[in-house]
Amino acid sequence: MNHLGEIISLIVAVSWTVTAWFADKASRRTGAMVTNVLRLTLATVFLGLLLWLTVGRPYPIFADGDTWLWLGLSALVGYVFGDYCLFNCYIYIGPRFGQLLMTLAPPMAAVAGWVMLGETLSWTSILAMAVTLSGIGISILSRGGGHSFRLDLPLKGVLLGIGAGVGQGVGLVLSKIGMEHYADAVPVGAPAMLVDMLPFASTMIRAIIGGIGFFILLTLQKGLGNLRDAIRDPVSMKYVSLITLFGPAVGVSLSLMAVRYANAGIASTLMALTPVFILAPEILIAKKTISPKEIVGLIVSIVGVALFFLL
Repeated sequence: MNHLGEIISLIVAVSWTVTAWFADKASRRTGAMVTNVLRLTLATVFLGLLLWLTVGRPYPIFADGDTWLWLGLSALVGYVFGDYCLFNCYIYIGPRFGQLLMTLAPPMAAVAGWVMLGETLSWTSILAMAVTLSGIGISILSRGGGHSFRLDLPLKGVLLGIGAGVGQGVGLVLSKIGMEHYADAVPVGAPAMLVDMLPFASTMIRAIIGGIGFFILLTLQKGLGNLRDAIRDPVSMKYVSLITLFGPAVGVSLSLMAVRYANAGIASTLMALTPVFILAPEILIAKKTISPKEIVGLIVSIVGVALFFLL
């Protein structure tokens, strides 16, 4: 089927749009910490069942110490730090602007790859980062009196959104390092299915470490009562189940499938369209007004992501 990878990539972007929409609702209802504990716990169960059905073991088989170390670090950076910032920024600035600031993740991954892996950062990558940052700036800043700028959004929400983009970008590079160690740990002659499922096993390791990290933080904040309340609340569990389904389950699985059938740059660019797709529920469901400035900012930021991958 022609353009199968591109079609799957668009489905991924829609899936992550649904995740962002319900993550906003779940975070407002139960708090970002509780939401992430429940989400990563459910994701661990789902991925364990998936591995059991496909490779016969409900855990990441052959994962060695180095694999757990690097994937654990990626979970702490990407999930505990990044997702904590992301889910909290939804509370302050909403999923639309939260996802817009997440377009910082690709350039942050480029910088982290340059520092940790020695990957070259070309002038085209620098140009793409500048365009992306310009789009974000257009959307969150408005012209005030004279030549001054004023921030349209709460500063705390913007900083949390930036933290989310940085966490996801750096976490992605740490995940890449962890998966390289994992691939080296798999013995020669292992079944092809086992090799194909390495990304899912890696995601399970990250979900386990991330879930433990959030649980420890929740305990330190004396929020276990909130966790019990959320588990007993059918509406909260509905939101968390949807986040888990469209995030680690459908979203991650289809994103891995997309890069098998399409150029990785094209697939990544299409999957980065979530800030555009999030406009639909914002307008149709939340009845929010989208200003021309915000639309221009969205377009510029997506162009920046496209340049980053395609040049």
